[in-house]
Amino acid sequence: MPEFHVEHFGCRAARADGEAVSSRLRAEGFHESHPNAADVVVVNTCSVTAEADRAARAFIRRTHRLNPLARIVVTGCYAQRAPHELAAIPGVAAVVGNSHKAFAPEIISGLIPPPNLAGKSVPTPTNLVSLQSLIAGNAPIWADDRFAHSFIEEAQLVPGQQTRPNLKIQEGCGNRCTFCTIPQTRGHSKSLRHEVVMKQIEGFVAAGGNELVLSGINLGRWGRELPSAPGSTKPTLAALVRHIFQATGLPRLRLSSIEPMDWDADLIALLAQFGGTRLARHAHLPLQSGSDAVLRRMHRRYRPWHYAEKVEALQRAAGPKLTLGADVMVGFPGETDAEFEETLALVRALPFGYLHLFPFSPRPGTRGWALHAASPVAPHAVDERMTALRALAAEKTCAHRTRFIGQQLEAITLHTPAPLAELGRTSALTENFVPVEIKGQLSANQLVRVRIFGINPEAELEAEEVRFALPSLTASVQ
Repeated sequence: MPEFHVEHFGCRAARADGEAVSSRLRAEGFHESHPNAADVVVVNTCSVTAEADRAARAFIRRTHRLNPLARIVVTGCYAQRAPHELAAIPGVAAVVGNSHKAFAPEIISGLIPPPNLAGKSVPTPTNLVSLQSLIAGNAPIWADDRFAHSFIEEAQLVPGQQTRPNLKIQEGCGNRCTFCTIPQTRGHSKSLRHEVVMKQIEGFVAAGGNELVLSGINLGRWGRELPSAPGSTKPTLAALVRHIFQATGLPRLRLSSIEPMDWDADLIALLAQFGGTRLARHAHLPLQSGSDAVLRRMHRRYRPWHYAEKVEALQRAAGPKLTLGADVMVGFPGETDAEFEETLALVRALPFGYLHLFPFSPRPGTRGWALHAASPVAPHAVDERMTALRALAAEKTCAHRTRFIGQQLEAITLHTPAPLAELGRTSALTENFVPVEIKGQLSANQLVRVRIFGINPEAELEAEEVRFALPSLTASVQ
C-alpha cells in the first residue's frame, strides 16, 4: 500500500485544500504516514511572507535528505507564485499551482499508482506541463493564470482526524491590497455552488459531525458572482447560513475570517439570532493597522472608525461572550512611530480575545514591494513594535479568558495529545473559541457543557464537565 504525507503551511483555507487532497488519496487506497517514510510527500505551501517561502524550502530539503526516495509534490500559493524556483529544488517531482489543484490527486497517482489503479495507466493533464521546466531538466509544472481548476472535488467531510473540519466554500480575492499576493496566487473570487455546500453539510451531519467551519480566502464574498435562481434573491453568505440552519440539523457552525465591511446587517442579525446556540460567538476581522494613513496606503476598504463600529455591532449582537480576533501587520512601508501608536491605541480600546501578529514582508509583484524599496521601516523599529504588540496581545488574551472563570460554557472535545491524556485531561474548544483542558478523559467530537475553574500558565482555561444534559442546540431552528 503506497504511503503519503501532506505537510500544511499557511491559512485555514490552505489547510482545507490539503485536507481535500488527503481525502482523495485515502479514497484511492493511499495510507497516511510520516514524511520520513512516505512514498509521496505533498508540501502545501504558503507565500504570504518571505519567511513562509523559506520554511517551505527548508522542509523540502530536509524531507529529501531524510527520505531521498520520496516523490515530493509541491502545491499551494508558493507553487503558483514561483513554480520554476520550486521545480529546481532537488527531490521535487512535480509542482502544482493553485490554478490546477483539482488535478493534484491525479498527478500524485501518476507518480505512485494506488492499489485500485495498479497496472492501469493513470491519466494526468500532461498537455499543461511547462515545457520550459522539462527542457531545463527540472520537475514538471502545472500552473497558469486562468485558475480554471482551483477547487478540489473532495470526498465527503466527516469528523475524523479533524473534529471540526474546514469546508472551503470560497476561493480567491478581488481586493487589491498593496501588500498581498492573493490575486496572483489564487485568482479572482470564486464560490462553491450552493448545492455542493449543502450536500457536504448534510453528509457531515449524517456522519455524526457536530461542528463545521466555513472557510474561504475572502469568505464574506461568497456567492456574489453566482447566478441567481429565477424568482430568488442574489446568493449571499448570510442567506447561505440561514438556509443551512433551516434545512439541516448541523449543531454548530463557525465562520472563519471575514473582512470587516463584509459583516453586513443580515450576517450580524444571524449572530444575534443564533449566536451561542448554532452559530459560534466568534468573529475574526482582519485589522492590519489602526492608522487611517497606513490603511489608505494598504488600499484597505475601511477606516479605523468603520472597524470600531463593526466591532460594536458584533458585540451588541453576540453579547459579552463574543471572542474577537484580528490580524495586525507591523512595519508597513512608511509606518511612523505616531502611526504605530495609533494601532496600539485602537488595539487597547477594542475587546480582542487574541491577535495574529506579523511583520510586513515585501512580496515580488505587489505594489508593497516598490513602497518598501522607497520607504522601508528599520528592522530594529519593527522588532520593537512587534515586542510591544505581543505584550499587549498577551495581556488582552489573558484578560479575555480570565473573565470566564466561574462560568459555564459549551465546548466540543478534540483529539487530545498523548501527554495531556496521560495527565487525565481532555482538549476541547469552547463555542466562543477559547481552548480548554477538561478534567477527565473524553472521546473527541462530543458536545459538552463545562464549568471553568482556572487558567493555566499557557492561558488555556481549566474546566470540569457539568454532568447534566446539554440543551438542544437545534432548538432555535425556525
